[in-house]
Amino acid sequence: MDCSGMDAGFSSLRSEAAGAMRTVLVSAENLQLTLKPELSQEEQSLTHTNSSPKDSHKAGNEDLKEMLESNKESLKLEAMKRIVGLIAKGKSASELFPAVVKNVASKNIELKKLVYVYLVRYAEKQQDLALLSISTFQRALKDPNQFIRASALRVLSSIRVPIIVPIMMLAIKEAAADLSPYVRKTSAHAIQKLYSLDPDQKEQLIEVIEKLLKDKSTLVAGSVVMAFEEVCPDRIDLIHKNYRKLCNLLVDVEEWGQVVIISMLTRYARTQFTSPWTEGAEFDENKAFYDSDSEEKKDQTEAKPYIMDPDHRLLLRNTKPLLQSRNTAVVMAVAQLYWHLAPKHEVSIVTKSLVRLLRSHREVQYIVLQNIATMSIQRKGMFEPFIKSFYVRSTDATHIKTLKLEILTNLANEANISTILREFQTYVKSQDKAFAAATIQAIGRCATNISEVTDTCLNGLVLLLSNRDETVVAESIVVIKKLLQTQPTQHGDIIKHMAKLFDNVTVPMARASILWLMGEYCEKVPKIAPDVLRKMAKTFTAEEDIVKLQTVNLAAKLYLTNSKQTKLLTQYILNLGKYDQNYDIRDRTRFIRQLIVPNEKSGALSKYARRILLAPKPAPGLESAFKDRDRYQLGTLSHSLNLKATGYQELPDWPAVAPDQSVRNVEIVEPLRESAPIVGKTKQPKSDKFYSDDEDEKEEEGSDSSGSGSEDSSSSSEESGSESEEESSEDSEKTSSDSGKSSSGSEKSSSESESDQKKKKKTKKAPQKKSKPAGDSDSDENGNGPVGQASSSSSESSSDSESDSESDSPAPKKKTEEKAKPKVAVNSKKEVSLLDLDDFSPAPTNAPKPSVLSQSLLSDLEGLSLSNISSTVQVTTSSFGPLKTYELLHHMTGKGLSAKYHFPRQPCLYQPSMVAVQVILTNSSDHALEEIHIGDQSPASLNIHCFNTIERLEPGASVTVSMGIDFSDSTQAANFQLCTKEDQFSVSIQPAVGELLMASTMTEQDFCKEQGKLQGMNEASATITMATANASRQAINKQVLSVANVGEVPSSQNNFSRFAGQTVSSRALVLVSLELSESSGALLTINTEKSVMASMLLQDLKQAFAQA
Repeated sequence: MDCSGMDAGFSSLRSEAAGAMRTVLVSAENLQLTLKPELSQEEQSLTHTNSSPKDSHKAGNEDLKEMLESNKESLKLEAMKRIVGLIAKGKSASELFPAVVKNVASKNIELKKLVYVYLVRYAEKQQDLALLSISTFQRALKDPNQFIRASALRVLSSIRVPIIVPIMMLAIKEAAADLSPYVRKTSAHAIQKLYSLDPDQKEQLIEVIEKLLKDKSTLVAGSVVMAFEEVCPDRIDLIHKNYRKLCNLLVDVEEWGQVVIISMLTRYARTQFTSPWTEGAEFDENKAFYDSDSEEKKDQTEAKPYIMDPDHRLLLRNTKPLLQSRNTAVVMAVAQLYWHLAPKHEVSIVTKSLVRLLRSHREVQYIVLQNIATMSIQRKGMFEPFIKSFYVRSTDATHIKTLKLEILTNLANEANISTILREFQTYVKSQDKAFAAATIQAIGRCATNISEVTDTCLNGLVLLLSNRDETVVAESIVVIKKLLQTQPTQHGDIIKHMAKLFDNVTVPMARASILWLMGEYCEKVPKIAPDVLRKMAKTFTAEEDIVKLQTVNLAAKLYLTNSKQTKLLTQYILNLGKYDQNYDIRDRTRFIRQLIVPNEKSGALSKYARRILLAPKPAPGLESAFKDRDRYQLGTLSHSLNLKATGYQELPDWPAVAPDQSVRNVEIVEPLRESAPIVGKTKQPKSDKFYSDDEDEKEEEGSDSSGSGSEDSSSSSEESGSESEEESSEDSEKTSSDSGKSSSGSEKSSSESESDQKKKKKTKKAPQKKSKPAGDSDSDENGNGPVGQASSSSSESSSDSESDSESDSPAPKKKTEEKAKPKVAVNSKKEVSLLDLDDFSPAPTNAPKPSVLSQSLLSDLEGLSLSNISSTVQVTTSSFGPLKTYELLHHMTGKGLSAKYHFPRQPCLYQPSMVAVQVILTNSSDHALEEIHIGDQSPASLNIHCFNTIERLEPGASVTVSMGIDFSDSTQAANFQLCTKEDQFSVSIQPAVGELLMASTMTEQDFCKEQGKLQGMNEASATITMATANASRQAINKQVLSVANVGEVPSSQNNFSRFAGQTVSSRALVLVSLELSESSGALLTINTEKSVMASMLLQDLKQAFAQA
């Protein structure tokens, strides 16, 4: 019964297996992999159990040989497919070389391609047979099919025989002049192979490289630059004439070509341009305007302002779009280029792209984190806003965790150290012991670098000494030892505590550290140290070498300070050490004996024993492992390994004086799309469809600013990619790689600026006026203001755009204001990027945003589908609300200077994206305070408009000053220093979430329409309990206004209250609605794309309504 059941089971399994096999065969046939249902002779021989693997392999090869010698093209083609399949699996097919070579002259294109693939693989091994077919390859070089010509050259260059070098050289020269860019690309690849075979051909190959460098095809560019890097990387003169062409082609070159070109251009730029990092350098971007002055002053020796070479700017501008590349190597290459070439205030452009790469595979993360670790040592401010991206995840590998830990330690400062230490507390409990130990070292580094938390860290490390895990305890002891050296007088108790733990500690390094501390500070623990030495004498022979050495040192130090108690112990330990197996310990013992025990033989040195052994020692510096890695170029293998790899080329130093820039001038310049400037006229109507998406994206995200203000946004640019928010204030100089368009705002005359201002005033006074012609808004969207685009050649355009960035004329501001006006509510179609969350507060923008919305502009732009916002949304001044005053600086802390601040809820005069803050400064001291001003700001990316310096404030006097702060729609505190002539006080302004809004008004119908668009994740609601006193509409209005700067929306329902506002920085719509129920409860709903703000505002309103 059981047997029959088993047979039935086996038969069903066989039938299932047969059915599965049939399915596989049918699928394979559908994929045109011509597998046979019956086993071929080759397969039968391979599966035959009696034959050896060698015999079966030969039988299989015989079968393939027969197929290759067949008269049927189909059999030959199938044989070649199988052979290439064998090669792909790593199996040898070299025995088939003679049979394959016979088919090299086949007329079947598909067969010919496969034969060439095989020959490229085996030509080097079977050189004699390959040489027999050279005439065939030479004929194939004239084949009408470009792929056959390229394949023939590839095979020819793979035959590594010196005798055919002249033939290869001739073939490469002919292919370099081929009409097909694919063949020219292959010739560039062949150059490198020929050079490695015969370096004597260098001069001739350089001629071919020079010819190919002039090639305008993007297919060839990357390959020829690779050949240049291999053959003659020092021939910079070949690049001069092709520099601008390579910069302009860069965006269209294939990805690996981009990496090679960027790397080469980085080295080129370091030899041709002066350093933009000069100390105290001023960016004089108005070069054209001052040309005549500069010529008069040529002979003067005084330092001139730094003027960036237009070609230097061209390189930076054309590589920037590649930060959005899908290829991580390209992004990394652009990041290293900006790091090594860009002015310091522009380097932060690469930050978001590098953080984006951290979402990639762990191999990519490892390299990117290594580079960020090096960057974060020199420029903390770049990565501070993204500190949460470096928090360790439980799924991270140990090497990734360690690198993130390194970066967090580098970014630690007084402002964020509390958050970072909380993270570290969690990491110490990790099951990954190596990571926990690295965390303890990181805590030690933080304690050393930030004096305010030294005691806190030390106490935390002492608590870790009671940890069950000996790895954690050992690492804690080592770090404590280093910290105690910085302030030993204060911590005698810690040394005693460590002595008590000594018996339980087994890790050699930790035991050695405790012994060192006992010896170094033996006078602070006179009773405990001798007892520790007694214990060590018992176990001396069983200890590790490092512990023995420290025991000998401890014995010597105690002999000098407490010889009564320890003389015999010391002699015993020295006798043990004298006969130890390790010669280091034997030598140390003999040296110590001669040093501390005076006798006839010992010389004058023993007099100084105490001074030698008990000399005060400098505290060790806990430094980053990445401190010295910046000597290598970022992104290179040498940087990753921290040692010079073979083939690494040093990055040249900047020249003191820039070489002649005319060497890069060429006669033929690719023309830009031009339009004649229109002076003193109304704006020219243009179609704006081309720009709408790009501009909308910019309005969504705002543009990053480095905070220098040297390059305000005054020209338009188009860039593809999803990360347009990375646009810095450098946008003034950007042109699209595709369209080559360049527009400059600095050429606007003052009269135009004035007329612009008048128009703006009219718009503000009459918002309901009939809309302007479509051309007005279109021209604004184009970013040209009242002036069309400046006509210029490619070399001039970069210098023009250089000269415009200092311009602060009202005309560009008007342009930016009108351009930003449609941004009131979230664009529902836009993809949400993780970088848009409030955790990653974008750097504040310098571009002005509007305080009043133009009706005509909104209606025009609605027709262009730029925004889905109702044209009836209007910004209003805030209704009356109770004014809350906060303390900024207490008079005790400020040595007589006290400061309070409040939010007046008025549009900021300096920039519409800023929140207005009024500060009341009072002198409570008995003497006058002088030069009250604002000093350093934190984070570095913070955009603050400071008040003017107050020269003198008399005793008892008060003064009210206004500031503007761009919080970037985040409640992150603005930290800065309030300074007087003698002192500096660190202060902080923490905005309530409601103060980041500006009041708006709209109709009830529009409110419901906008609310419908902000559902799902854009909605936060809660049922709240209302205090009885807050049930009336008047009380509700009062409570809402006390919390947030919003405007009341008229409501037709008595139980509904509605309020509307916009975030000051990004103009995101915030809608608040309150529905009263019959009981004392109510439903409070907040709709906005800023989900973090919504939840915070919800909590604040709940508290306000609950209070009586």
